[in-house]
Amino acid sequence: MKKEIEYSLKEMPGIIPEIFAQLDKKIILFEGDMGSGKTTLIKEMAHFLKTEDEPASPTFSIVNEYKIPQGKIYHFDLYRLEDETEALDFGIEEYFSDPNAWIFIEWPQIISDFIPQNSQKIRIIVKNSDTRRIEIE
Repeated sequence: MKKEIEYSLKEMPGIIPEIFAQLDKKIILFEGDMGSGKTTLIKEMAHFLKTEDEPASPTFSIVNEYKIPQGKIYHFDLYRLEDETEALDFGIEEYFSDPNAWIFIEWPQIISDFIPQNSQKIRIIVKNSDTRRIEIE
């Protein structure tokens, strides 16, 4: 079942509880065009989970780790990977095995063969310069 939420950028912090109410998995795949707001949404979700770290895009580091009271968040940005084997080389499968971690993955289609079954997708669609629609599957 797909849930859709439309919001303006200034409304984003207010929709985060509604997003989490729709999630029943801890591996979240974020899809959307470049500049659609994937990292911004992940930052808000990390703050909702009470990280004291300052979330930032892991474009160059591939993965950032944030501490939360219940464990950790692993935030991946796979945009710069050439192919799936690079993800295996840095041990992405080990991250998937941490039952206490939230795993947020930008550009998951790059590792489509390795995505665990216990994942959910959030697709961000740009409506205009200030409005987005997310689809949660």
